[in-house]
Amino acid sequence: MSNETTQTEIQRLVGFSSDPNGGNPAGVVLDAVGLSDAEMLRIAADVGYSETAFVFPRGEREHDIRFFSPKAEVSFCGHATIATAVALAERDGTGRIDLHTRAGLITVDTQVDDSGRPTATLTSVPTSVRDVEPAILDEALAALGWSSDDLDPELPPRIAFGGNDHLVLAVSTREKLAALSYDFDRLGKLMADQDWTTLQLVWRESPELFHARDPFPPGGVVEDAATGAAAAAFGGYLKHLGLIAPPTAFRIHQGFDMGRPSILDVEVAADHDRIRVTGTATRIR
Repeated sequence: MSNETTQTEIQRLVGFSSDPNGGNPAGVVLDAVGLSDAEMLRIAADVGYSETAFVFPRGEREHDIRFFSPKAEVSFCGHATIATAVALAERDGTGRIDLHTRAGLITVDTQVDDSGRPTATLTSVPTSVRDVEPAILDEALAALGWSSDDLDPELPPRIAFGGNDHLVLAVSTREKLAALSYDFDRLGKLMADQDWTTLQLVWRESPELFHARDPFPPGGVVEDAATGAAAAAFGGYLKHLGLIAPPTAFRIHQGFDMGRPSILDVEVAADHDRIRVTGTATRIR
């Protein structure tokens, strides 16, 4: 283990679950002042989670925050934002927190729910959607072992942005999503070439409930158990394509197929393109 890791206080939480055996684990360093990029990357690799968040205090309830996977820096990470906000709220009290990310300003409102659990609601940067080139889509499907016939024609493939780019692919059956098995190296190369953070693979159970799986090979992770950034991007996707009627809300179940159930609640406003994503977090140890 590196010297930096042993000298730096690293908190470990799961985002989007009240059960430490569920959700998506994140490392959180609440005071990263003085750490270099190389040291942060090394710490993230030692921690081994999909992301570790590094916080640099800027003022009262205002911070700079950076996210590192075991392989590279990521502009924005939703589950690590939720985990960080809960850790800050436990230390400083609940309320609004301003987090300056590489993707832009993310505001987070922290509170305690009726059951006494800490929760956090992040407000994304403005979302957007663009088309995916047919040849690139074909390569993504080939890497997944899917065909165009597997897709839900009512939810067309698009690249959605909510702080990072995510390719959204919706399948027509729950069974197809559950059976996900993909070519890690082939998909990882395509995603690195296209600068996609995850794939947002979804199945629509109802207008209020979606199931998602998110491959993350560019970060060295086969699958994310909860991806707040992708949830925000997906909310924008649904709004921009007119697939929902805002203001509205829906829920995403993620991580269930990998044994780490995660709950992400998404709110879509009518008058702006920023998406709100809510979840809880709990300590692993």
